[in-house]
Parts: sequence; structure tokens; C-alpha cells
Amino acid sequence: MIGFSLAYGNLRTIAGTRLCVLLLASTSGMALAQTGASALPKHPRLLFNAEGIARLKARSQDPAWSAQWKSILSRADSALSQKIVLPPRGGNWWHWYVCPKHGARLTTGKQIGEWEWEHICPVDHEVLHGDASRPDRDFDGCMIGGAHDRYAREVLDAGLTYQVTGDDRYAKHGRDILDAYAERYLTYPLHDIRGEARIGGGRVQPQTLDESVWLIPLAQGADLLWDTIPETQRQVLAEKIFLPAARDVILAHRMGIHNIQNWKNSAVGLTGLLLGDAALIHAAIDDPDRGFRVQQAKGVQADGVWFEGAWGYHFYTMSAVWPLTEAARNCGIDLYGEPLKKMYEAPIKLAMPNLMLPAFNDSTEADVHSPLYELAYSRYHDPLFLTALAGSNRRNEYALWFGVDKLPENSGVSLGSRNSPSSGYAILQRGDGPQATWLCLKYGPHGGGHGHPDKNNFILYSRGQVLFPDPGTRPYGSPLHGEWDRVTLAHNTLVVDEKSQATATGSCLAFGSDHGIDYAMTDAGKIYEDVRFVRTAVMLNENLLVFVDQVHSDKQHTYDLATHVNGRWKTRPAGEKITLPASGGYQHLLDVSAYKGDGATLGLDGVSIVLAGNEPTTVITGTGVGKSTEDRVPITIFRRVGQDTTYVWAAVLDGGSVKLMAKDGGASVHVEGAVHAWDLAVDPSKGTVKASVVR
Repeated sequence: MIGFSLAYGNLRTIAGTRLCVLLLASTSGMALAQTGASALPKHPRLLFNAEGIARLKARSQDPAWSAQWKSILSRADSALSQKIVLPPRGGNWWHWYVCPKHGARLTTGKQIGEWEWEHICPVDHEVLHGDASRPDRDFDGCMIGGAHDRYAREVLDAGLTYQVTGDDRYAKHGRDILDAYAERYLTYPLHDIRGEARIGGGRVQPQTLDESVWLIPLAQGADLLWDTIPETQRQVLAEKIFLPAARDVILAHRMGIHNIQNWKNSAVGLTGLLLGDAALIHAAIDDPDRGFRVQQAKGVQADGVWFEGAWGYHFYTMSAVWPLTEAARNCGIDLYGEPLKKMYEAPIKLAMPNLMLPAFNDSTEADVHSPLYELAYSRYHDPLFLTALAGSNRRNEYALWFGVDKLPENSGVSLGSRNSPSSGYAILQRGDGPQATWLCLKYGPHGGGHGHPDKNNFILYSRGQVLFPDPGTRPYGSPLHGEWDRVTLAHNTLVVDEKSQATATGSCLAFGSDHGIDYAMTDAGKIYEDVRFVRTAVMLNENLLVFVDQVHSDKQHTYDLATHVNGRWKTRPAGEKITLPASGGYQHLLDVSAYKGDGATLGLDGVSIVLAGNEPTTVITGTGVGKSTEDRVPITIFRRVGQDTTYVWAAVLDGGSVKLMAKDGGASVHVEGAVHAWDLAVDPSKGTVKASVVR
């Protein structure tokens, strides 16, 4: 393979050669041809073109931007004093960097040997040592992966500081790292996250995703230094690092529409644009199954949400995309289309009132205040993006590299309740700003491999905090990821027969407002073979939400309606012990008790849960898993056995009292609050919700 790579590389066009014949075969090439250029622009042309370098030089001397520039310069100066010693092997999967006992992410202690460290559990402070023979215990390998990434960043920093200062010390440091990898890259064995040598793995990292994340800044840095590298050495770098990594490792692994494929496209595309390789450029942008254009066409939903339904991966995809879109722009190819613009719009439009995004699917909470919006505003000039930049001190590289000189005043945005059918988020909101009350009901597409079995799940935020949370995710190597994060019981939704829901896509049956009362009615879809679950959420005011959860089947089942509330138990009825399964998340419940009754009022920190007494119910209370097995979150399970049932219950957010009276099998509900009273009528067959204030 190495011999083939060298021979094949000699046939490839490297920087500065003509591209017209090959490029005209692709849409990308047509865009270049239309500029009248017979070749790619001069280097640099990836992170910056000549105009971008001139602006960076000017900003490096401007006091308004000095802090950002000095941060890069400081890192580059520090790197000059360090000896270049590449790791002896490739890195390990960072998701393995967790305590096997508590599932919490480890912290790194002191170095105890050459490429060996102590690794500390944050729960009980046990000191762990790595075992390179076991990928799931190769904690040192995780640190080695980080070292490879730091070296790639050092090349980028070296290129930036050289371009601004003209000091060849920086250029030499970057070239020395590139030369070191040219000697070592092909000696690193191909390995995946389980240590197996197969397609999908990498050489410096354990998967093509991480190999791409490493290669992107390496290519950007090499591009900034390219004119200082002799032609013969450019050929060596191409044949021993860039082509083997991009073509033989990354491009050989096909993933279709996926966030990872976007990282791979950027790595392959930047390599193509660096070396003048038309085939790689075409593969990155125009491949019909996995290129940039099809990712945007099929991966971005109509409302702009990335199809995987996890906000962390939404931003991760945007982080993957911009290196390619900027490099293409510098080379005369415009990839800044409407789908990408919508990707930037969606987080702002669907965020919680504090501009955080909920921890749905395989994601933790994500912050809308991303420096990526510096780039987005520079390219699209949409005032909506100023919301994400409001209050920013702009001390980040995106602002330095791409930001406008001065941001206009942000007028803010008031969204109210809104529904996004394509991604399946129905949001009820009362008020504006961080003190508002906000509920998001999740009913849409599963989200592919990063989806969770949680149709009709919800997150509830009020007064600056999430009250009813979603578990989100933790590192995939943690046992809790499969045993808790990815089971239905861990979410605020329905579990049938103590088994998690099937993969499904729900639908919105009704969304609107009646007499100033906002509501949403959603059908969970085929979450179980013969069960239909329709949830209606009604926001009566900022302190009171009523849920009508209607369940129908032709067979008898055990129905568990689960809710989780951040905080501590204040009042819960005394109960008896109950035997629960040793799987499906039930095995992680502690302090469990159960009692049977016709209704319930449960008190937690500032929140009351009230269940109407329309049907006999076993009320199970206890605690579930939070950040680790030792972090406990109160859970309530309303258990019923039968074919049809309707749960009518309320979340009272000021800790007050409320009376619920359900009629007609729960289709009609009367709500008595301390001051006002309401009548609700819910009809899934017609897709209607009627609400009125009766006092």
C-alpha cells in the first residue's frame, strides 16, 4: 500500500499545478473555472487567503484585538521552548476515559513515567492506572491522543505567527513537527476504538473522526507554511502524511449522512485544496452519497436542526463544516447556502430562555453563545445571529479571524410558544428572558445512532433552571450510557411492561392557543407494537402546567409514567418496598417505595406534582442517576395495569396547591388553582384542545 501511495502520489497534482481538466468534471471545478483561474489561488488558501492574512496582521497591532492575538503568540512562543517528541503510538478513544465503577469522567493526575499518568475518579478519588492491553482501560492512550492533537495545533499556531511576524523560528518549528510526522505517521498501526486494525480506525487516533480532527489544523498550518517548504519536502509531506491520512484512512471509511462524515469531508477537502488534488476536492464536496452538498441537503431538516436531534452534535457538525466552507470560499467555491444558514438559526429559535439548549439524545446541554456566530454573522449578516453574540467579550479566535470590526446593537428576540414539526419539538413558553417558563415536548424523528427511546419526553425550565431534566449523555465508554442514558425510564415519558420504547417517529396532532392558554398534543408513534400514547401539555400560566396522557391498547399492559425533578424530596407518601427489574434502568433506582391510591401530591424543592384521582395508581418514588451513580435525582413512577388509561397530572412550579378533577375518562379536566380555575377538553381523535378560564 505504501508503494502504491508513493507511485500514485507522483501522478497527483501538488500545489501550483494546473487543475482545469480534472476540475471541470465536478460542480466545484465549474465554480473555479468560472473565476477564470486555471489553477487554485496561491498559498495560503485554507484558513485564510491573502486578504485574510492582511487583516490578521493589522489586528495583531490593534489594541482592540491584542488579547486574542497574544494568546496565539504565547502558545507559539511556549512551543518553541519544547522539544518535539511525538508519542510512540496512536491515541485511544476519549470515551473510555471514565471510572469503570461510577461512570464519571476521570481527571488526570501526575505523570508517573514516559507517556504514563495517574488517573483519578472524581467520585471516590481512587487513583487508576492505564492498561494498554485493554482499550477500555487504556487511560494513557487517551492522553496520547490529546498529545497528537496538541502537535497539530502547534503547526497551526506556527503558521499563524509566521504569517504575521515573518519570524522563521515559528516556521521552522512547524516544519519540524511536519517532518517528524512524515517519518512516523505510516509506522503507527491502524487501530480502532477496540484496538483492531480495520477500516474506520486511524493511525494517530482510534477512528476516522479523530484522525480528521487531527488532520484539519495540520493542513491549515501546513498551508500557512507551504511557501517556506522546499518542493521536494512538500512531496514527502503529501506522500507520507496527507494523502495516506486523507485518501487511505479517512476516505476509505464511508458513513453516509452523519456528523462524523462532515469532519471527514473537511479533512479530505482541505487536503485536496492544499495539494491541488481534484479527486479529493470532488469527494469532499460533491460525492453523491457523503459529500458536503448531500450532507446539507439530507442532514439538515427544514427548520435547520441537524437530523441527529442532539444539540451537541448540531454544533459539532457546524464546527466540522466551517473549515471546508472557508477553504472553499478562499478558492472561489461558495458553499454558504440556505441550509447552513438555517443551521445557525435553529439553536437560537429553539433554545431555552437562558439561551441554553436542552440535553436531548446523545448530548449534554449546549450553549447558544458560540463563537461560531462570529463567522456566521460575517458571512450572512443576519441580525438574529447577534443574539448569540450578545454580551460576548469577543476574546476568541473566531472573532479575531472572521468577526466584523464592531457588532451592531442587538435588539433581542421574543419568540413565545413555537412548534417545529420537522425536528419534532413543540415548545410552550410564558414570558421572556431567563426567568420565563419553557417546556419542550419531544416527538420527532429518532435521531439515527444518537437518538434515545424517549418519544413524548419533555424538559421543563423555569426561573433560570431546568426543573424536569433529561439525562442527556455521558462518555460512551461509561456503563451508565447504555444502562441509564439510553433507556426510556431515564426520561420523562411512558414505559410499557418495564421495557424501553422502540425506535419511532411521532407527530403533532394539535398546537395552538385558546383563551390565552397555550397547548401541544403529540402522538408518540409506534413506540410499542400495540400501544398508542398521546400526550397533551397545557401551560395555564408560568407556574402551572397540566398534562393529559392518554394510553390505549387492545391488550393488558403495565404502564409506568416516569418523571424526574432536579432537587430533593420534601414530602412523599410513606410506602412499602417493591421489587423492580434488574434491567431497563430500574436497577439504578435507590430509596424506592410504593403505595397504592387514587391520586397523589408529591413535594420537591419548589415543585409539586399532583396526580388526579381518576384511576387507581401505584405511586413509586425513589431516586435515579444524575451525573454519576452517587448523584441522585428524584424520580416518580405512576404505575397502572390495564388496556386503556389516562393520566391527568399537574406540575406546580411555585410549590403551591392545585385540585384536578377528570371526567369522561380524562378527556375533560377541571383545574382549581388558588386564584383561577380552568376547564380543558382533549380529543386526540379530532386533534383538538379546548381551554377556558372559568374563574
